[in-house]
This record gives sequence, C-alpha cells and structure tokens, in this order.
Amino acid sequence: MSSASKGKKHRLIKSFGFAFTGIRTAILSERNMKIHLCITIIVIFASIGLSISMIEWLFVILAIGGMLSLEMLNSAIERVVDLVTEEYHPLAKQGKDIAAGAVLIYAMMSVMIGLIIFLPKLFHLFF
Repeated sequence: MSSASKGKKHRLIKSFGFAFTGIRTAILSERNMKIHLCITIIVIFASIGLSISMIEWLFVILAIGGMLSLEMLNSAIERVVDLVTEEYHPLAKQGKDIAAGAVLIYAMMSVMIGLIIFLPKLFHLFF
C-alpha cells in the first residue's frame, strides 16, 4: 500500500471518528435527541412485538434515521448561529426557526407513518 493510500485511509478513519463524536455530543447534550432516542427504543420494541413486515420496517427505519439526523442538523444550525452572533438578529432567529420547523414537519410525518403501521395492528390485537 502506497504512502498516499495510507494517508487517505487514515483521513477516512478520522472522519468517521469525528462523525461518532458528533453523534455522542448530540446524545449527551441535546434534550430533544434524548427524547427521540427514547421514542426510538419504544418504536423498535413495538415493531418487534407486533411483527411488522419488512416493508413496514423500511418505513420505520427511514422515519427513525431521518428524525435523528434532522434533529442533529437542527442542533448544528443552532450552534453555528450562536457562534456567529450573540446579539438578537432577525435572520438568526429565522434560521433557527426554519430548522426547528423542518424537524417538526418530519416529526409529524414520522407520527403519521407510525399511526398507519401500528394502529391497525393494535386494533387487531385488542378487538
């Protein structure tokens, strides 16, 4: 393996390390991330318990992965805005509000996916 290949491989490994550090930081420091993770655990156990189909798993995984990713992006935007300005600025507020709105839209979509998948199964289980 050439020296250039080793350097590229080392940089790739370091970039994964940075990504895992970012995930860890979000989990440890962001309240909403902790809430999303708790809901994720509940949804995974419900999915296993209710024996959802492979296609339903795909939707659940996309909803969970998208929600966690979007929450992390929202947190990153908030931190960058806070870094750039400590003073109130309408554009800074708009940036934060828009990012929070994106999270809310995805959360509502995830809830709808959950209702579509789980309500019929719960109805069948109890009635």
